[in-house]
Amino acid sequence: MTVTIDNKPCACERGEYILDIAARNGIDIPTLCHHGGLPGQACCRVCIVEVEAGGKRSVVTACVFPVERECEVFTRSENILRHRRMVLSMLRSLAPDSGEVAALCEEYGAPEIGRFQASPEGKCILCGLCVKACESLGTGAIGTANRGVDKKVTTPYDESSIACVGCASCASVCPTGSIEVARSETERTIWNKTFQLIKCKGCGENLGTLMELWRAAIKLGADDVPELCESCRKKAIADVFAATYGR
Repeated sequence: MTVTIDNKPCACERGEYILDIAARNGIDIPTLCHHGGLPGQACCRVCIVEVEAGGKRSVVTACVFPVERECEVFTRSENILRHRRMVLSMLRSLAPDSGEVAALCEEYGAPEIGRFQASPEGKCILCGLCVKACESLGTGAIGTANRGVDKKVTTPYDESSIACVGCASCASVCPTGSIEVARSETERTIWNKTFQLIKCKGCGENLGTLMELWRAAIKLGADDVPELCESCRKKAIADVFAATYGR
């Protein structure tokens, strides 16, 4: 079927999310809490759009709104721009040190609103992507604590988590750079815990932390952690075949 987004007809399947349809058709809808590898969060509300169907308009979040029938979508109507500016103003108060939030505020002209008190946390917008990423790996090393203005993402009791393997997946999906990761040639430090890094014996590329690799090995039923990266492993297999068959 066809959905019209900002006057552009877009072919789609029933049940597809508006954000995905728009992205496939080169239509930009801003978002902070969305990541392609994780389910929609609908937390940041930056991706709000207007949907008109059956003569009625409604404001929805594009990342989790499935299209069930032909409709018209407006991503930059005056109503949406007004709401988006307000959302961004609130996010700026929550994460005043976030460059990503500041850039969106500048792009959409979000006003400074005095009644929105700045958060001491700096960059976190409490989107939950980091927690979802950690859960999807089966570790559950981090979560949210407290409520209201004191709500934050942290490890249990703000101490080093025994479940954390130092993979830094949480930091890689964070849209605002809120999760600090310190790296050296041999170590990675995250959530107040330092992990030994293992390097590929072929090319020297970092394979991951020792704990991360051991966890993956156990899940795969392997007896030891890998010693080669994917490229070097393929090369080693090719060399064996060449030696065996004389090619």
